Amino acid sequence: MAHLQPALHDLDLCVLAPTAVASDHTGQLLGSRGHGVLHADVRVLSRAELVVDGSELELIRAVRDGSARSRFVSLARSLGDPGPDPTVRVERHRETTVDGVVERIHLVSTARTPVRTTVRLLLAADLVDVAAVKAGRDGDPVPFAAAGAGLTWGRDGITATATGEGAVAVATEAGGRLEWRVDLPPRGTEVLRWRLVATDPAAVVTAPVSAVEWERPEVTADDRRLTALLDQALDDLAALRLVTTDQPDQPFLAAGAPWFFTLFGRDSLWAARLLLPLGTELAGSTLRALAGRQGKSTDQRTAAAPGKIMHELRRNGFTEPTTGVTLPAVYYGTIDATPLWVCLLHDAWRWGLPAEDVDDLLPNLEAALGWLAGDADPDHDGFLEYVNETGSGLANQGWKDSGDSIRFRDGRLADPPIALCEVQGYAHEAAIKGAALLDAFGRTGADQWLDYADRLATRFRDRFWVADEHGPYPAIALDRDKRPVDAPTSNIGHLVGSGMLTTAEIDTIARRLAAPDMSSGYGLRTMSSEAGGYAPLSYHCGSVWPHDTVIVAQALGEAGQHAAATELVGGLLRAAPSFGYRLPELFGGDAVTDLPQPTPYPAACHPQAWAAAAAVGILRVLTGVRPDMPNRTVTVAPPAGSPVGALSVRGLRLGRGRLDLAVDAAGHPVSVRAPMGVTVTGRGRSGMDVRA
Repeated sequence: MAHLQPALHDLDLCVLAPTAVASDHTGQLLGSRGHGVLHADVRVLSRAELVVDGSELELIRAVRDGSARSRFVSLARSLGDPGPDPTVRVERHRETTVDGVVERIHLVSTARTPVRTTVRLLLAADLVDVAAVKAGRDGDPVPFAAAGAGLTWGRDGITATATGEGAVAVATEAGGRLEWRVDLPPRGTEVLRWRLVATDPAAVVTAPVSAVEWERPEVTADDRRLTALLDQALDDLAALRLVTTDQPDQPFLAAGAPWFFTLFGRDSLWAARLLLPLGTELAGSTLRALAGRQGKSTDQRTAAAPGKIMHELRRNGFTEPTTGVTLPAVYYGTIDATPLWVCLLHDAWRWGLPAEDVDDLLPNLEAALGWLAGDADPDHDGFLEYVNETGSGLANQGWKDSGDSIRFRDGRLADPPIALCEVQGYAHEAAIKGAALLDAFGRTGADQWLDYADRLATRFRDRFWVADEHGPYPAIALDRDKRPVDAPTSNIGHLVGSGMLTTAEIDTIARRLAAPDMSSGYGLRTMSSEAGGYAPLSYHCGSVWPHDTVIVAQALGEAGQHAAATELVGGLLRAAPSFGYRLPELFGGDAVTDLPQPTPYPAACHPQAWAAAAAVGILRVLTGVRPDMPNRTVTVAPPAGSPVGALSVRGLRLGRGRLDLAVDAAGHPVSVRAPMGVTVTGRGRSGMDVRA
């Protein structure tokens, strides 16, 4: 039988890292199709099926309350008074905890006569790793042991316990059950409680004990979709906080649920970068968590190299049975995390990361820059490139890391080694920003990296630009033979913020990305709908990724391309209600003119850190805030014609100070309150109220 990755779009995911509960929308965990309680990298419970009076429950409402709580309201049609009106309902209140799950089961009767019934919770576990669950593979059930009102099970050091208040526990070789006898008087209510607690001493990640690093801003807008999206996103981001067990004081954001509850270089960096308007603390701890694992030596098996920032951290090695990809527990197969680390350090400094925190990381900065011009360019042609040297690692090592993501316009796959366009942009940006940090902190080498950036920009202009019937644009990559891989893609939008392009080149890219083949109306497509490899439900060749859309929109906005920037973020606001304001990892690239709602991508994770952080990125596009705290200035230049109408934001962060601002429906700032001693510049109308 073929094993397929479980669809996630129709599952309820109740999350508090490092735990996620995945059930169907009735609240049942049925032991297959990705259902279960995942704790870090192990599924500790696969089945938790509620049976009342031996009959199936009928769902009438499912409600998500934040990120860690869900409620499922069902009917027990076999119980209660005769007649068409249901008189017994069952409410299942679920709360995910950092080490398991707690549930309250409310039986509510409006019947005129007493109700006597039996409630059973059927449990099973296979203790398989997350890679097997992701591949649609279920393990053999592990035996349970019963003791009083509790059940226990375990393997390989992992232990789990399920207890039910007032329940009778029954164990079997294939699992067990918790059982309650319930007597409801007329119009009576009974509340049953059970809890799962899991322990994994070998886990490499755990929940932080510190409070959330950022402050929730107070946001009001004429368009209520913005505030609903932000509220859900900030709940989800708080639920995705993790630390490694060996660095318990350095929180970061896990990449996403349910598969990626761990430290991911690229994902954690981008999420922290998008959250900079809410404070620099998360950026600082993310930088330190990754610096603590920065490569020290060359290792082909793990793809490590001196100065390189890691890609992924796991409890054990990670194997994708369907693709044959096998990654070691600590894996460095990423071409972009290292320059992105440098860029985050610089941007956090500009947003107010304390100078002493920056100074502590300068040796890591110098090592990262050294990797750019060294091991990242194995053939010394001046471009960063990658190849899967072991044959078992990731074939593609940029953010579009699926095996089929790098294609020519006619749909052919490119042969490695691959030099990605946006990675050259990241390297250019890292060199410029790294030089600024070296110069500001009295370190040598700034001129070397400015020269590196100049030479890289010249080489890029000579080798990457191509043209089709719509005009010129950068290719997504160079292939093994240094040929431009010419599919038009969203990657080119990441170049806009790199400092590598001329104003005319930015204009060209903005027009290209705003065209209907790239802008779907729900966000930016990863590949042009006119390309031979395009498919709206391809993971990286036509779908829409919220973080990708927002990264490009931010860069376009800062470059003065406001029309293109606001159209892209407006597309995400159109999409948000269809997903209950929890933007998923990705969704279909169908055009808004073709479908009244965006198409779910069945296997998309939700919540996903950088998709949730995109909501804060949207806020930054709409406010046009660009700080320079080392020089005590901030620019406020929102786009003309705000797509959300009038907007008020209170509680953005500049260093340890606070920034409040209001924008009218035309996009003009009407008031700005900045920290004491910070000068405000930017576009405003006459009479704008500016205060420190």
